[in-house]
This record gives sequence, C-alpha cells and structure tokens, in this order.
Amino acid sequence: MLPRENALGKSHKAAPFKQMFTLMADFARDSGDAMQENPRLLASKLTQERRSWLAAERLLELKQAELFAANKKLGQHAQQLSAEISETRAEVETIRGENQRVKSHLSAANRKVALTERRLWQSIESITDGFALFDGDMNLIMANRAYLSVFDGLEEIRPGVNYVTILQAMTDEGIVNPGSFGPSGWRRMMTERIQEPRPEPVVIQLWDRAYIRFMDQRGPDGDLVSLGINITATVKYEQQLKEARTVAESANRAKSAFLANMSHEIRTPMNGVVGMADVLADTGLSDEQRLYVDTIRNSGEALLVIINDVLDYSKIEAKKLELYPEEFDLERAIQEVLLLLQPSAKAKGLSLVLDYDLFIPTQLIGDPGRIRQVLTNLIGNAVKFTTEGHVLVRVTGVPSETTHRVKLHISIEDTGIGIPEDKIGHIFGEFNQVENERNRQFDGTGLGLAISKQLVEIMDGEIWVTSEEGVGSNFGFKVDLGMAGETEDRLEKPLQGLGQIVLLSEVEVKRVLLADQLEKLGAAVIACDTGEAAIQQLSPKTGLLLVDHDSAVGADLAFGEAVRAQDAEVPILLMSTNPGSLKGLPIRELAQGTLQFPPPRKDMIGQITALSRHQGFEPSAPEPLLPRVMRILAAEDNKTNQLVFRKMIKDLEVEVTFANNGEEAVALYQEISPDLIFMDISMPRMDGKEATRHIRALEEELQVHVPIVALTAHAMTGDNSEILEAGLDHYLPKPLRKPDIITRIEAVHHSKLAPLRRPQSAD
Repeated sequence: MLPRENALGKSHKAAPFKQMFTLMADFARDSGDAMQENPRLLASKLTQERRSWLAAERLLELKQAELFAANKKLGQHAQQLSAEISETRAEVETIRGENQRVKSHLSAANRKVALTERRLWQSIESITDGFALFDGDMNLIMANRAYLSVFDGLEEIRPGVNYVTILQAMTDEGIVNPGSFGPSGWRRMMTERIQEPRPEPVVIQLWDRAYIRFMDQRGPDGDLVSLGINITATVKYEQQLKEARTVAESANRAKSAFLANMSHEIRTPMNGVVGMADVLADTGLSDEQRLYVDTIRNSGEALLVIINDVLDYSKIEAKKLELYPEEFDLERAIQEVLLLLQPSAKAKGLSLVLDYDLFIPTQLIGDPGRIRQVLTNLIGNAVKFTTEGHVLVRVTGVPSETTHRVKLHISIEDTGIGIPEDKIGHIFGEFNQVENERNRQFDGTGLGLAISKQLVEIMDGEIWVTSEEGVGSNFGFKVDLGMAGETEDRLEKPLQGLGQIVLLSEVEVKRVLLADQLEKLGAAVIACDTGEAAIQQLSPKTGLLLVDHDSAVGADLAFGEAVRAQDAEVPILLMSTNPGSLKGLPIRELAQGTLQFPPPRKDMIGQITALSRHQGFEPSAPEPLLPRVMRILAAEDNKTNQLVFRKMIKDLEVEVTFANNGEEAVALYQEISPDLIFMDISMPRMDGKEATRHIRALEEELQVHVPIVALTAHAMTGDNSEILEAGLDHYLPKPLRKPDIITRIEAVHHSKLAPLRRPQSAD
C-alpha cells in the first residue's frame, strides 16, 4: 500500500515541472520571434512569463504542502492500521487458543458422558428389577436383561416393539395371569392405565407365581420410564403376616372369651360373698364377729379391684373401651367414692374432705362410671399411701355460658409418704409402683394409675402429679364436660339472714373448708377448735351449732350437756362420716339432726335452713301413703343373689317379685306390670337380652316403656352398646352395690307412687 501511495505522490509532483518546461519552451520560441519583431513587446512577455513562473512556484509549494499533509495522514493511518492488524492477530491467536481448549473440554465431556452412560447402563443391567424406556408413541427404546428375561425366547420383543404388542405377547404366551379380567380385559386395563398422565402402580402375577409391581413415570417429552419390581417376597411375607394376624386375633378372642367367662365365674360367687358380708355387717355382731365380716368384705373388695383393673386394662389395650355420656351429679359421685373409702380412712385416723366450688354446677354430662373409676383410683391411692393427716378432694372449674360447658379441675391432695422426684415420671406406667421400704406394705396391681391416665386421655383430658417425698402428693386431672339443665341458682346465698353458725371442729382442714363454704352460701360463721370456745360464742344471734362428731370433743356427752346448760334452745347439727352409727348415742339425743361428712350441698343447705329458722326443728307433716307401692321385677337365677338383692332394698317400701329365668320374667311382666325391671343377662332357658326383646315387643302393643336395668357378672361383654342394643336402658356390673341399686330405683320412682322410705320418728 505504502509504495503505491508514494508512486502516486511522485506523479502528482512531476506534473507541474513538465508544465513549466513546456511554458519555457514556448516562451523561448515566442521570445525569439518577438525579439525579432519588437523589443518592447519582448520585455512585456518576459514580465508576464515571470509572473506565470512565480504563480507556478506558489502552486508547486501549495501542492507540496498538501502532499506532505496527505503523506503524514497516510502514515498515521498506516500506523493505526498496523496496530489494528497486530491486535486482530492477537485476538485471532486468543480465539484459536480458546477454540482449542473448548475442543479439548468438549472431547473430555464427551468421554465422560460416554463413561457415565456406560456405567448407568451397566448399573441398570445389574439390577434385578426390570427397567424399560418407551418413547412418546410407546415404542420400546431400551430395556435391561431383567425386563427382557420375562420374554425369554420371544425375538419380537426388542427395541422398536410397541407396548401393545408386549401386552399381547404376555397374554398369548401365558406369561401373565390375567385373573378375573381375562386376557382381553387385562390388556384393556393395562392400556387404559398407561394412557393416564400419572399411571397408578399395578401388581401383576406371572406364570411362575412371581409378583411384579409396575411403576411408570412419564417424562416432559412424553417418554415413559417403566420399572418392574419383584415383590414376591413381600407378598408372601404379607400373607404370612395376615395368617399370623388371624391366629393372633383368634387367640385374642379366645383370651377375651376366657377373661369374660372367668369374670362371670368369679363375680357370681363374689357377689354372694361381698353382698352377704354387707348384709351381715348391718346385723347385731360382736366385735370379734364384726372383725371377721370386715375381713371377708375387704378381701372380696380387694379381689374385685384386681379383677376390674386387669379387665379394664385389657379393654384399653385392645382399644375397645368406649365412653357412654349421660347426665349425672358430680358432687354426689365424689360423695359416693368418699363414702366407699371412709372405712379405710377412718381406720387410719384420716380425714376425707371435699372442697367443691359452689360456683360451678353439680349436674354435668359425661361418663359417670369412668369418672367415678378415675376418682376411686386416685382417692383410693391417696388413702392407701397416707398414714396420718388428711386427703382433700378439690373441685374447681370455669363454666362457659356460651358453650354450656365447664372446664373442670379435680385434684386430690394428701399428706402421705410422697414420691421421690426420680420416680414421678414413671408413676403412670403399667405395673409401676414406687418400691422402697416405706411402701412395701401397700399391695396392688400397679395398674390403677395407668388405667386412670388412659381413661382421662380418652375423655380428651389431662392428668398430672406433683409430690414431695415425706410431705405428700397432689394428683389432678382436668376434663371438659357439658352442663346439664339450668344453673342459675348457683350464685344464690340461701343461708343469708338465718343467724350465726357456730362451727366446731378440731381438725383444721375441715374447719377452714366448711367455714369458707358456709360463708359463700351467705352464712355468718364463727369457727372454733375447742368446745369451750364454741360455748362462749353462743348468743341470741346464734341460729345453729354445727359440730364435727368425728372429733373427740364433738362426741363428748359433757360438751352437749354444757351447750344445753348455756343455751337450751340452740339447734345442734352433728356431722359424721357415718351418721347412721350415731343412732342411740347420748349426744345424739341432745341434737336436732345429723349430716353426712363431707356434706352434700343440698342436704347441708336444707338441714341448716330448717334448723336455723326460728331456732328450732319443725318436721314437716308426713306425706300420705299412695294407693300402691312401687313394683319391681328382678330376674335372677341364683338364689344367693336373690337374697342379697332383697336384703339390699329391705329399707325401701317396694314390692319385689323374682323370676328364675327369662321365660318367667316375660310371664311375670305381663302379670304384675312392674315399674322397674332388674334383668340378669346370663340365665338358663332364656337369657336376659332375649327376655328383654320379648318384653319390648309386648310394650309396642301396649304403648308403654318400663325401664330395664341389666345385671351381669360377664364384664368383658359389659360393653354398653351390645347390651343397650337389646333394648335395656341401663347397666350394672356384679357384685351389686347397694347405692347403685337404690339410685336406679330412686331415678324411676315418681310422685304418683308411695314414698320409698317409711316415715322415721325423731331419733
């Protein structure tokens, strides 16, 4: 480029010189001619030529300057172009190096892909499960040996074959067992399945009884990955498990039947033993005889507790324990439990105290039997492990006006031996007891607390324990129960304005709690711990003297005489854990009434109101006898149990007729038209459930309904659902309890019948 530009520059530079020489030649020629013609003309031409010459020189200089600038610019351009060429060459070399590296990496990547693909395929070939890949048209792309081994000998099953052809070959060659589908139905099922976006797994059985589970996954481009897993071992194991489960369930049913039969066989004679011991205890006995009777009764009760625990835990373990909610009186239920445990507590000198919050209702909806069972376990446990002091049952709660429910907190506090801190976490375990020298004297199955925990949790509640060794324990649980009926009266103060109540008790926990309850009911209370202090508090404002007879001073005749000497008119109300035992005592002759302790709320309010009013007891006129007494039909084949039943209700004004079997019960029902029926379930010739069905059929014609209470010692079939389905209304287990029998009778009794109890003279 540069030489070509220099040559071009020389050409442009020579042109002016050539022109100048031409002009000079012309000038010489012309001047010669002119000089010949005229000297003046010659001088003029020389001047003109000189000017042209100067002009030519200036033009030459100008062109030289332009040529220099062009050469300079051309040089710069050449230099820049040379630099760009150098950079381009460097970039080309760089790109060439990058291309080499890319080619190297690509080659390495291809080798790795090939290696990975080879290893992947080797892995797929090595697995024992079948693997196949189909394209979007369901043509086989590839398959491992395990997949193709099923079609051994069939050359058409190779890459490129369609899925439908594979299915056809499997049925035609007898490779697969189509089962109830049949060959065509099986192929249709498999074809429809594979067309789903996400095919569900399917299990097929091959000719050799192998079971294959096919799992298929469709890819984004329509390809299908099919995996066939051999689950023959799993199927056989499941069959073995099923057979083992069948055997276990059969054994469990046999165990349940055994427990049920054993329960029946044990409870039936135990009903006679415990029942007759109760009846015998109410007769005149010497101290030695009473000791023997109490021993028989306590031993029977202990055996029944063990039987009940084992059977209940068996039900809970089998998840067959159900709740049967109904309306019940919680305060009364607790009172009954305390009454049951009073003999044990009294023998140890313990005070059983109930603090039932007066601002929560007593009529609730729940399973009274199971709640009573939890209370019996917890309170009985507290009594068993307490040697001195008291056991306090505290009931609090938060009623909800919007949901008509109450959140109950029930705690049982004792002053017993307590539980070591490292043992508290295990106290609710099965067969767990805190073992040490101090409590080895206490017997039990170790199931009571475990059962209580399970029952509370079934009721959607929570149970807990806090304890300090050597100080005492606090077991508590909370449940959410419905409120039955109206509760507007729970904020009233029925004892307001009835005068002062002087309360005497030497036991501090009794004195404090009773004073608090009476004050909440509106009474003005003066609490005293000695007889002298109580007598000093008597005044014209005193409406009642409430005395704890179980304390030493309360049972002292001298104290009663001193009271009468101070104030002959003041009413005296004696509290006792066993009011019936006060009959005939001298101190009882000085008193105007007795009250069960812990006192039921309604009884306490009624007695205090009656005695405080006008400072004297004025019994109401007895109700007139009605035309007939209540009629009860009892179906019971065991003569001993008939005797026990009769003795339990001997204090009631009722007419009892016994049937020895179900057939007699149906006949007597039509004959005597009973108001209530107690029906034993296990009887000869016709059992209680069948007899009930016959009676219910008769009632449909008469448009009547007589309550029927089931009696059974067959605890394992004591599922209320099974018994109630036969038409029975209630359920009582054996051995029978006198309070339960009387409760059922009282629930059926109505105002059109004669009073249940004979009029009592003042005692």
